[in-house]
Amino acid sequence: MEMFVILNIIALGTLAGTITGLIIGYAAKRQKPAWSAMTLEDKRVNLALVLFFSLVYIALLTWFALQPPAPTFP
Repeated sequence: MEMFVILNIIALGTLAGTITGLIIGYAAKRQKPAWSAMTLEDKRVNLALVLFFSLVYIALLTWFALQPPAPTFP
């Protein structure tokens, strides 16, 4: 796999995981307008959500990138 593809997978996976984690944290009422206004538990939950979804998206994008090309149509 080329370096450009690897960097794209990491960048897109991190971006999508951050967006998903923050939206879920906001929906679960764990997100506050300022980082300093959040309790330690809320910070940990938000960080765990972002890390978890970032890893999931990176794994899915990597799996997709490693798939063999589709056969040509006859």
